[in-house]
Amino acid sequence: MAASTASRLWLPRPTASSPCPRPPPRLSRFSPLRAAKLESVLSIGTHVIPHPRKVETGGEDAFFVGDDGGGVFAIADGVSGWAEKNVNPALFSRELMANSSTFLKDEEVNHDPQVLLMKAHAATSSTGSATAIIAMLEKTGTLKIASVGDCGLKVIRKGQVMFSTCPQEHYFDCPYQLSSEAIGQTYKDALVCTVHLMEGDIIVSGSDGFFDNIFDQEILAVISESPGIDESAKALAELARKHSVDVRFDSPYSMEARSRGFDVPWWKKLLGAKLTGGKMDDITVIVAQVNIVVIPDDEGAIVEREKGAEKVTVAATATASAEQKG
Repeated sequence: MAASTASRLWLPRPTASSPCPRPPPRLSRFSPLRAAKLESVLSIGTHVIPHPRKVETGGEDAFFVGDDGGGVFAIADGVSGWAEKNVNPALFSRELMANSSTFLKDEEVNHDPQVLLMKAHAATSSTGSATAIIAMLEKTGTLKIASVGDCGLKVIRKGQVMFSTCPQEHYFDCPYQLSSEAIGQTYKDALVCTVHLMEGDIIVSGSDGFFDNIFDQEILAVISESPGIDESAKALAELARKHSVDVRFDSPYSMEARSRGFDVPWWKKLLGAKLTGGKMDDITVIVAQVNIVVIPDDEGAIVEREKGAEKVTVAATATASAEQKG
């Protein structure tokens, strides 16, 4: 934009007897500075790898992503034990996620993931049960989380894990779960968390098939080496799958099992053996990055500031929300 007439005027060099204070910020006539605001939004990548024996059916995990507020995503992991009762475990998790997406903009939900779990669960008619997690980012940068069971979420900032959810379980390998049966958990049992995020923060979320087979340091390494969120989600899912079928890999799952008293028979221990190996399961990974965008009241508004003799021009456009950093 061309400089205004005033900005082209020559001004005398200030002297000691005639101080020239720094001019205050000057606003363009097109839009006042106060009209522009900063909002947090998520760029989201996903990847799913079904259990090796469930590839044809697509597995029993389900998820959805949306752009409500600053962005929302959710994962549900169908409990495979229902297959022993001739019930398809995927039906419950898929319907739960479909209902979550449907009720996302419901006035009663009001950007509350715990209330969304309540309404989605109440509307789910399929027989079965599932663990679930829903995360919603407010435009102010506040991430709200509601989780039932052992789907997990981590926040990475500057190459370090700065927040992790904790799994809920009745006992080892038996997590809390939303169910079609009265004996299951409800939204009231959800682990509810609030995390304040910054630009550049990375969120990694997944089903237990992901977190049972990968360590935090591996997650950090993959994130640092990947060019973007889509590539990160795919690489993380593939690494977890590789570990899940490796009987020699000392996975987080096998380490947890040993800590709970599960191990190989005593005679194998005499030979130096121990319980190791990954856990074959459906693997769902969601990777999201926090971006900050400038939202003006008027599309394409221009804000001008002067700092000493230097003029800075900031163009605020809606296309900024589509840019992916990383």
